[in-house]
Order: sequence, then structure tokens, then C-alpha cells
Amino acid sequence: MLCNECGKNEASVHVTHIINGKKTENHLCEDCARKNQSILNSTFSMENLFSAMLNNAFNGATYLPSKGCSTCGMTYDEFRNMGKFGCSHCIETFKPKLMPVVKNIQGYDIHQGKIPMRAGGDYKVQKDIEKLKLQLKQMIEQEEYEKAAQIRDKIRDMENKS
Repeated sequence: MLCNECGKNEASVHVTHIINGKKTENHLCEDCARKNQSILNSTFSMENLFSAMLNNAFNGATYLPSKGCSTCGMTYDEFRNMGKFGCSHCIETFKPKLMPVVKNIQGYDIHQGKIPMRAGGDYKVQKDIEKLKLQLKQMIEQEEYEKAAQIRDKIRDMENKS
């Protein structure tokens, strides 16, 4: 694909802007991209993105203290507009509203990072048992009793081995 500006060089920089539902694409070579920095500059920020997701993703009637954060005084509306917390205590204050949004974005609301090798096998087994217990609970709620029994047996085996 050739550069949209000079029409000579191969385009290696591809910029897509979507503003109010209108999509514009620019395909530039490196030289034209350097000359045309205004195309590359954007007002995008993670704060704006997170703020927009909070505004749109979850508007349920969840209880939040009317005064906001007890430490810094920030209200949920202020947080939603800024996209930044006022202090480290805000996350606990706004947790009822945040967790559904986080779960919607990530697919889960519990950190599921890697386990270091030096942490040992016991920790991994404990984590695996916790996951299985959550699966067991889901199977019981869905009335999948045969699968629940299999998971229960697997949990017992793992607990007996450790």
C-alpha cells in the first residue's frame, strides 16, 4: 500500500481515528508521518477510556456513600468524570460500582496471575482447589449434579494428596 501523502513510498504507519462513529484512516510512509505529526497526535488517554467505560458500562442503582471517599472526599461522579482515583482508599469506596465493570471488561474479577516456580507446589494446589470449588458451586447452581460430583471427587483427591 502506498503512502496517502506522497503516493511514492510504501506506507508503514497506519492511523485510524473513529470520532462520533466516523472512521478515517491514514496510511503514511515514515517520512510523511514525521512531517505530519498532527495526524499522529491524539487526545486519547487511559483516563478518558476508563471514564467512558464507567459512564456506559454500569448505571445500576448500587449503594455508594453520598459523601464519597472517607479519606479524600472524592465522589463517584467526580471519579467517573476524571477517570482517576483521588487516593488509594477510593477503590474500596467505589468497589460496588467498579467490580461489575472490571468483570465485564476482563471476564473475571479476581486476579489470576502466574505462580512463581519458587512458591512451591502447595500454593498451586491450593489455588487449583479454590478454582475447583468455584466450579463446584456453579455446577450445583446450574443443577449439573453429575459434573458437580466429579469435581467434588477431584477436590477430595487433591486435598488428600497435599
